[in-house]
Amino acid sequence: MQNVSSHKHFILDGFSELGALRPVLFVPYSIMFVVSLSANSLLLYVVISQRSLHSPMYILIAGMACVDLSLPLFFVPHMLLSFLFDWRGISLIGCLVQMFFIHSLGAYQSTLLVWMALDRYFAICTPLYYHERMALTRFLKFIIPLVLRNVFMDSLLVSLAGKLSFCRNVMNHCFCEHMALVELACGSTAINNLVGLLVVFLIPVVDFIIITASYIIIFSSVPKSGGSGVKALQTCVTHIVVIIVSLTIALVAFLSYRIKNGLPAESRVFFSTMYVLFPSCFNPIIYGIRTAKIRQNIVDTLKRCRLVSTGTHS
Repeated sequence: MQNVSSHKHFILDGFSELGALRPVLFVPYSIMFVVSLSANSLLLYVVISQRSLHSPMYILIAGMACVDLSLPLFFVPHMLLSFLFDWRGISLIGCLVQMFFIHSLGAYQSTLLVWMALDRYFAICTPLYYHERMALTRFLKFIIPLVLRNVFMDSLLVSLAGKLSFCRNVMNHCFCEHMALVELACGSTAINNLVGLLVVFLIPVVDFIIITASYIIIFSSVPKSGGSGVKALQTCVTHIVVIIVSLTIALVAFLSYRIKNGLPAESRVFFSTMYVLFPSCFNPIIYGIRTAKIRQNIVDTLKRCRLVSTGTHS
């Protein structure tokens, strides 16, 4: 093992089984990328520009849009260039940086759903104290512990992966996913696998438990809260739709990479890319459609843009 030199450069070989058809993937992935960028940018613009949307619930939705806007930027451009021009190379440092941001931003998608659940809990179960509880100084006690958890766990995950020696450098993936890189290492990777499982448990699983507990209390409190509770519950349904879609795709991606028997390699790569990219496209659309005030402001913004465009051409 001492004579084996560790690779410092890697080949992202995802979808290589498609051969000459691989460049065709540029079209659907570029469409999803454009949808993600435009939908999240529009949602962010509407929330920032409209004073009526400067309340905790809409600020959290804007936070989700910011994460969904940022996440594809760290891997989709490189992936699209790989499809078109066969640019598959990435350095170890570049791989670790990409891994850190993808895993960190993915963790904040889950954590933002926790904060949204807490926001709805305060709005429905303690409406008289809602603005007091959601004041930034008080809400920080819910924000800071989860932020520190995410930073520590993701930093530990990436730093341990960076200390490995790599006997192979061809990664069957389109971006630097933790387990895809660890599989290329020489020797034992038991610690990396254990930390990977801990990250899965301590971030998405713990977040899901908190979210579930919050919504159980919320739904049991709605009959006592009257009409205001029923109205606030409509936003809960939107959050639940986003949670179900995100967790389902994440679970399929997680299992597909660890239960490999009988599953084609390109299917594992597809589910992994969808786990990262699809929520970035889906979330702003579902929030834009199902949240009445956001929907109305988006319609008004598009109308103004159309009038400006018409006036310019005339």
